Amino acid sequence: MTEISEGPAHILVVDDDDRIRTLLKRYLSENGFRTSVASDARQARTIMGSVDFDLLVLDVMMPGESGFDLTKSVRAASNVPILLLTARGLPEDRIEGLERGADDYLSKPFEPRELLLRINALLRRARPASLDRKELTFGECTFSVGRGELRRNGELVKLTAGEAGLLKALAKKPGEPISRQALAEQTSTSMERSIDVQVTRLRKKIEEDPRAPIYLQTVRGIGYILMSD
Repeated sequence: MTEISEGPAHILVVDDDDRIRTLLKRYLSENGFRTSVASDARQARTIMGSVDFDLLVLDVMMPGESGFDLTKSVRAASNVPILLLTARGLPEDRIEGLERGADDYLSKPFEPRELLLRINALLRRARPASLDRKELTFGECTFSVGRGELRRNGELVKLTAGEAGLLKALAKKPGEPISRQALAEQTSTSMERSIDVQVTRLRKKIEEDPRAPIYLQTVRGIGYILMSD
């Protein structure tokens, strides 16, 4: 199981082999991860444009843009952990992958258990050490990101699982607008409309006047933003 405290880590698997994608999606999901898949770099870019991932598992040999090239491009803009999977196990290939910005390298065929151990190790290193202690303050409220607890004037406010998940997703990027689609992905909500309902409920718990929100604001045409003090 993943040990990430803020909820199941979201992993993107990019591989042009249908069988491997299916097997990895099932195996990682069974071990507690949220898992998305893409068949090539182009599809991966489309998905990454709307969803933030905790870790990428990339095949090296893909039609079009290779895993090496995708790694270099992603690393130029993000520190997300990257694990490369490839049938090319030569030392020079591993070195090239690491030079492009990969964090780890696993040769095919591989034992699923080893992949799981490497993923957990990468996620532990990537997790901010202060995540469990991080608190956000907005108005009369304080939200503990690690514990998922909301307090108002020191009193614990009861949150549903959906409300807590949404507040965590927003609290990860305070001051930054997040789309309804991205929030739905991060909270495993099936419909974007459900996000609107959760926001309405949250505002009643954190805002002085829910009809004129100061902290949980709507960003027209995008989604929502959480403003901290």
